[in-house]
Amino acid sequence: MKGAVKFFSAVLVTVCSGAALAADPPGSHDLEVLPRFPASHIVAFKQAPDAERIYPQGSIRRISGRLRYEREILTRGRHQAVTYELPRTHSADQVFTAARESLLKKGAELLYWCEGRECGASSLWANSVFGNSTLYGSDDQQSYALLRLAEPNHESLLALYSITRGNRRAYLHVEQLDADAPLGVLLPTPATLLRQLRSDGELKLPVEAKADSAWVEVVARSLRLDSTLRVTLAGSQAEAWREALIEQRVREARLELGEVEGDTLNVRLLR
Repeated sequence: MKGAVKFFSAVLVTVCSGAALAADPPGSHDLEVLPRFPASHIVAFKQAPDAERIYPQGSIRRISGRLRYEREILTRGRHQAVTYELPRTHSADQVFTAARESLLKKGAELLYWCEGRECGASSLWANSVFGNSTLYGSDDQQSYALLRLAEPNHESLLALYSITRGNRRAYLHVEQLDADAPLGVLLPTPATLLRQLRSDGELKLPVEAKADSAWVEVVARSLRLDSTLRVTLAGSQAEAWREALIEQRVREARLELGEVEGDTLNVRLLR
């Protein structure tokens, strides 16, 4: 009996110790726009009322000792950053996808999305972009997305970064920057639109994306990246969009007209 008591006590101490290790840091909290994934816990948290941040819109590399971005968004304002350790039962990719899809369903706009080695070196994302060495892992097992939040947070950016380390522990890093000045027009990269179209099967363009705006060139370039894709264009401006895309050298046979479904353009992939 005494041995059983000792064994139970040892198990209880182990469980309690594990719970303590999994406790969130004091003062940390989730971001309002993105609930935490079940069974994950916060391992790092920081916030600042005024911070300047550079968010890449392309792969990153270090050349002659300097960090280089293909494209970037530089802004400043209220900054919050949360890093979660994820449950062993789910991969970093699964949690990253759940977060991205949740934000898109709430009306966020995807500005950039990369996966694996196309993002660049994980060490640069961890140490130079996010300043968090915990996020250093395999270049093949990383994902990054930059989004613009929907109203009433349209002047806010949200960055997602997931990584799996060599010890198989997976993490999701989330940053929100509430800009202190209007962000203006922000366009996604053509490769990002193509990845989103292939992954989700459709693109829902924002209200400001008109057939006579800079959006036409971006959408056309994304479609020209894969000449085998055929799509349906739906919305009140669908016909005008079709004509504009044809002028941008997208083959007419690849563009079908769908039913009118509102003022915004929906681009659906034809399987």
